[in-house]
Amino acid sequence: MSMLNKAYIPYGGYYATPFCKWQGSFQHENSLELGARSSKKWFEQRNIDPNNELDYIYLGITVGQKSVFYGASWASTLMGAPDIPGQTLMHACATSTTALYNAAASVEVGNMSVGYCLLTDRCSNGPHTIWPHPNGPGGQVIAENWNLDNMAADPSTGKGMLMTAEKVARDNEFGKEEADELTWRRYEQYREALKDDRAFQKRYMLPIEVAVTKRQSKTIETDEGVTETSLESLRRLNPTMENGIVSFGGQTHPADGNAGIMVTTKEHAKRLSTDPNVSIQVVSYGYARADKGTMPAAPVPAVKMALEKAEVGIEEISTIKNHNPFIVNDLYLAKALGIDAYDFNNYGSSLVFGHPQAPTVGRLIIEAIEETVEKGGGYALVTGCAAGDNGAAIILKIE
Repeated sequence: MSMLNKAYIPYGGYYATPFCKWQGSFQHENSLELGARSSKKWFEQRNIDPNNELDYIYLGITVGQKSVFYGASWASTLMGAPDIPGQTLMHACATSTTALYNAAASVEVGNMSVGYCLLTDRCSNGPHTIWPHPNGPGGQVIAENWNLDNMAADPSTGKGMLMTAEKVARDNEFGKEEADELTWRRYEQYREALKDDRAFQKRYMLPIEVAVTKRQSKTIETDEGVTETSLESLRRLNPTMENGIVSFGGQTHPADGNAGIMVTTKEHAKRLSTDPNVSIQVVSYGYARADKGTMPAAPVPAVKMALEKAEVGIEEISTIKNHNPFIVNDLYLAKALGIDAYDFNNYGSSLVFGHPQAPTVGRLIIEAIEETVEKGGGYALVTGCAAGDNGAAIILKIE
């Protein structure tokens, strides 16, 4: 399948909660339950009955939670759609992109009319799994910390994610000075989203209430854990790895949060839109696996595939958002595609607001839509790397 023609996102047919830094205000919330609760609140605000409106649910989640075995069916029940089937999808940091594409492809072939992608994760208090080890002496077991162990090393290569960033940096002769300067630019771009009492973020961000104690709760309205910094501060930070360029400031932080995106036909999108004059078409999807141990390079071939399928050139793209767990991701994307690194990731990126895995790129997709609408329309490209040297990209056409 090349270009998609029949899949659309309603304008305003999406939300993202604030992202809360690791061990912050969402740390005790089962992410599946919190995602379903957020979705239910959003559907109620939009006056949409999910049980009658939706045909299918894609639950994107990468960090196991209690009862995740029941996946999409449990989430749909909690969000007020107990009769709606679905599936659970995991593609590391590319989960949002792949879930959206799967939904779009299903609409394209007529398997459903209205689908919903619920994208949710909690990096805080990650699960610890004990695996049987029949040959272990004295009842020894195999233990796995879902988050920390998998950040530390890819079992295919033995290399940690930071190592992949530093390899791409060395191969391309990137320096710490340019890394720090671009990192500072990303913080400046994020602050644009906070202007005029967060006018940009309020277009899509859903405040959510969480319990503090059995008798007390609080509402989280804004991102939690964004670091205050300056260019001078970034320059003073030493690289995390010896002879590297990526400092603590040049990499993202684990976070918690969720997002939801509806995918449907052109007719239903117009009916469900908050502005029926805005059309958001899902045009193409690209995927790739880069050379081993070069994770930040993987989005580039994925982007090239998506552009080829969409039959557009990179110069025709109005808005670009790139998931950047490391600033090296942005440096490489700009160099490989011949674009200005300072002109994409406007209004925010995961390097700054955090990375809760499954919903991260979902939020980037939502922000790309809003930025492109602000520009009067055009093509939006959203891409990013994923564990295992994977890359994924999606192109939308906004009119």
